Amino acid sequence: MSGGMSLFDRYRVIDVDAHVTEPADVWTARVSSRWGDRVPHVERLGDKDVWMVAGRPVGAPGAYSMAGFDGTIPEFPDTYADCAPATYDAQARLAHLDREGLWAQVLYPNVGGFGSAGFLQLEEPALMLECVRAYNDFLIDWTSAAPRRLVPVMATPFWDVAAAVGEIARCAARGHRAVLFCSQPQAFGQPVLADRHWDPIWAAAQEAGLSISFHVGSGTIGGDIFDDPANMGIKTVFARNSANYFLENTRCIGDLTMGGVCHRFPRLRFVSVESGAGWIPFVLEAFDWQWTNGGAFREHPDYELRPSEYFRRQIFGCFWFEERGLATALELFPDNLLYETDFPHPTSMAPGPQSAASPPRAYAERALARAPEATVRKVLHDNAAALYGLQ
Repeated sequence: MSGGMSLFDRYRVIDVDAHVTEPADVWTARVSSRWGDRVPHVERLGDKDVWMVAGRPVGAPGAYSMAGFDGTIPEFPDTYADCAPATYDAQARLAHLDREGLWAQVLYPNVGGFGSAGFLQLEEPALMLECVRAYNDFLIDWTSAAPRRLVPVMATPFWDVAAAVGEIARCAARGHRAVLFCSQPQAFGQPVLADRHWDPIWAAAQEAGLSISFHVGSGTIGGDIFDDPANMGIKTVFARNSANYFLENTRCIGDLTMGGVCHRFPRLRFVSVESGAGWIPFVLEAFDWQWTNGGAFREHPDYELRPSEYFRRQIFGCFWFEERGLATALELFPDNLLYETDFPHPTSMAPGPQSAASPPRAYAERALARAPEATVRKVLHDNAAALYGLQ
């Protein structure tokens, strides 16, 4: 790598996974009042702000807003006033990007879940769709502060294929740059990703030029993240379960590559979000070995590529904390890796006790120190710029 300026000074760094802590009025200001208190809204329970959906608590703004907080889950900021403004305010977020040396961020939700399954709790299809549309409209409003630097990813009503197709067309026209989708729809009574049931959605996204994002936790996160049957301790079990979630998208990638999705939609791009990258070489080598050694290729003679080759053509992975395990992935897949921070979540590469010794700039300098300059440019800017149309 060349000397002189730091990486974040040399490149317009794109952070491909950050989250917006939704302001309290996202849904109450945009969804019909006829639904009453079933609409997602914030209530003060004890000393904490809590999100309520259909009369049930589903999370807290502070739990999504750990950046800068002097504590770790299950402790979190009590109220919006205790959260860093950059978590929920667009202008403050831009100031945060400037301080950290980041040029742009790709933005994901919290309240509706990392694949929109949280809206299923509303149990009323018309309200569920209205809430998805309200979030998508909110995010366009929020990112209007700097449309080239704040990159919106639409939520998708995956439980209704026709509605999802319509929403993709509507959101593409409004400026959304990608489609957030559930990584394990079978967990919610829907077909697996490889099923042709989903083909109209893949076709709509491909036609619109939008990639599909599978954020970890979109299939299983929720009730079990704090389950502790062995009495390991709340922080320990959270660490174990959170780390295990990083690998759940291996199933997703298997469905896409071996289930024919990549074959049928060769121009469609997919992103495995917040899942890490060090495991990618092993998993793809395993897929190829089993595909060939077990004779699976004979069942699909029309597939022109092996699983790893479909991955190389169409799928991206993201990294934000790995160092020792990253080198092989960078060497083998420099065109398929993207950089993220996960701001402002508990696992984020952001200011706070969990990363005080390793802010984004310092981390990138260490992790990419031995990578060729061409690879560094790709993973910090070029790959994401092409994927999200940020040239």
